[in-house]
Amino acid sequence: MPANITIRRVSGPAPEQYVGDLARLRIAVFREYPYLYDGHREFEEQYLRRYLETPGAVFVLAFDGERVVGVSTGCPLTAESEETRVVFASHGYAVEEVFYLGESVLLPEFRGQGLGHRFFDEREEHARTLGGCAWTAFCAVERDPGDPRRPADYRALDAFWQKRGYVKRPELRSSFTWREIGEAEESPKPMVFWLRRV
Repeated sequence: MPANITIRRVSGPAPEQYVGDLARLRIAVFREYPYLYDGHREFEEQYLRRYLETPGAVFVLAFDGERVVGVSTGCPLTAESEETRVVFASHGYAVEEVFYLGESVLLPEFRGQGLGHRFFDEREEHARTLGGCAWTAFCAVERDPGDPRRPADYRALDAFWQKRGYVKRPELRSSFTWREIGEAEESPKPMVFWLRRV
């Protein structure tokens, strides 16, 4: 990891001062393929504040000096939407034993330097300290491999996630709704979950 980068793992209201920066990061990074998210700041700030108020939630922040260049989040699955909880409960998982890993967003110039691993390390350690977690899980959007919007240099993260011990579970499917670039309105996007035992 670059010597100039510092990582802070924080919970509770402490990250409030960074919410505006984090909202801008999410909008910028998720605008890229495969999410193609056409986000707006007000919604992003509201979304992030939910983590500030959720017991057991965590922010992992990456700083270049005083500038926030990346963020990763997580929270107990019990705090996620009913729709998400049902996906797990209907396949026999105890919802209270799952820690949900939210987004990891990092500016392009800081990728490929070990920060992605650090984001997972910090959130997995947080899940262990909470106790009672048997699984960590996250979800990823599914796109058609032939999608013409896919950049020629795009690299899927499946191999990275597999090296971390995560297994794609095709039976654990859901959809999240957002407006992507070029859409007039929001529409559901297929998502699939990946799991790892704590």
